[in-house]
Amino acid sequence: MALQLIDVTISVHGRALIRSLNARIEPGQVLAVMGASGTGKSTLLAWIAGTLEAPFEARGGLRLDDRDLTSLSPQQRRIGLLFQDDLLFPHMTVRDNLLFALPAGDRAARVRATEQALAEAGLDGYAARLPASLSGGQRSRVSLLRSLLAAPAALLLDEPFAKLDLGLREQMRQFTFATLAARGVPVLLVTHDAADVPAGAQTISLDDA
Repeated sequence: MALQLIDVTISVHGRALIRSLNARIEPGQVLAVMGASGTGKSTLLAWIAGTLEAPFEARGGLRLDDRDLTSLSPQQRRIGLLFQDDLLFPHMTVRDNLLFALPAGDRAARVRATEQALAEAGLDGYAARLPASLSGGQRSRVSLLRSLLAAPAALLLDEPFAKLDLGLREQMRQFTFATLAARGVPVLLVTHDAADVPAGAQTISLDDA
């Protein structure tokens, strides 16, 4: 399903941050929205996710194929969001963090789904670990897996590599975009670092808006 932004304008206190933005992100495609701090990158993600609050004001259309998402709640939109921080629950094991993303149902089947995801991410045997015992890269992988197990129709990435050590960033970039390409969901990435943008991605600069 393609994610489409139609003539999106976002302002605060009468000042336009984003003007008449149009974009279409096909399944498996990445759109990178770049710009310096204060240009509205994270504000745009909040509007797409359905969590934008006053004093920000927005107008424009948001569609996922033939579905108009503009008036839907965040839960109804089925759009995942991955932040700089992994936001794992510190008191829960890796397995329970992943189970949190899965819909209710047969526990054995849900546990098998988490184990398969961990194995595919090179984290086989980590299910019983607590987040505090993981490295930064491992925590980032678990956070991405949790987002994907929720089966989002589209995924938003908010500077997801910014807090990783330099040595981990390229590894996580490769893992993240290879994993997302295999899932075939449209991805919108906001970043100020051109090195975060995968080959073949569309790019929009809000500095030029």
